[in-house]
Amino acid sequence: MGTEFVTVTADGPLAFLQLNRPPANAYNLELLKDLDAAIEEVRHRAETRVVIVRGNERFFSAGADITTFTGAPPEAIATFALVGHQALDKLGRLPQIVIAAIEGHAMGGGLEMALACDLRFMARGKGRLGLVEAKIAAVPNMGGTQRMPRLIGKARALSMMLTGETVDADQALQLGLVDRVYEAAELLPKTIEYAGALARGATLTLGLIKQCVNEGLEMPLAAGLALERACGGIAFRSEDFQEGARGFVEKRAPKFQGR
Repeated sequence: MGTEFVTVTADGPLAFLQLNRPPANAYNLELLKDLDAAIEEVRHRAETRVVIVRGNERFFSAGADITTFTGAPPEAIATFALVGHQALDKLGRLPQIVIAAIEGHAMGGGLEMALACDLRFMARGKGRLGLVEAKIAAVPNMGGTQRMPRLIGKARALSMMLTGETVDADQALQLGLVDRVYEAAELLPKTIEYAGALARGATLTLGLIKQCVNEGLEMPLAAGLALERACGGIAFRSEDFQEGARGFVEKRAPKFQGR
């Protein structure tokens, strides 16, 4: 299903969000609205346990379509940023684990989309990553100034944003911008393999771990620990925990249902 610029397909417990605005998947307001709708679609799909976000072979996304800003009033640009922030916040807060499979370039807002995902896997030799907005006197405005420093550290992120530096897949892996790097032909199969392993796990609990990490990092330690206790209590009351405990005692692999 999906919408004009973002296609949603499902393969059992996996859902794929495919950005589809060729050639570079540069996003306008319509694409952001389509992305928001696609996120809501997978959020309410009970079977979906892991989400994979993709672009095309040359571009995950080149970022914002700059032509949409030419002559636009400040109010329109503010609306654009708000819609983008809301969509990417929803993406980051999905109860499912979200993986960005980056086959080509992810520049500016394209990288900001990937940063909103939980994990980023990238194809070696196919593209580069960077927040390049400063080169046209713009501020990274889809969460990049906040998410990148939290991921790779303040000084390194600030330097990259000030200079518009871009990095290849292996450099991105060394920095911690991406989590895994594969040869181009292996990226999608390996991402699906990894996602499939997660989908066979206790996905309710995985979502609770994600919530603890993402929200806890924004809290004082005491509040984060309280969140951990609350999420732990939910996990202990789940059917999956009962199955996991039985499997441990019976010395067999548990069969999780994600509930």
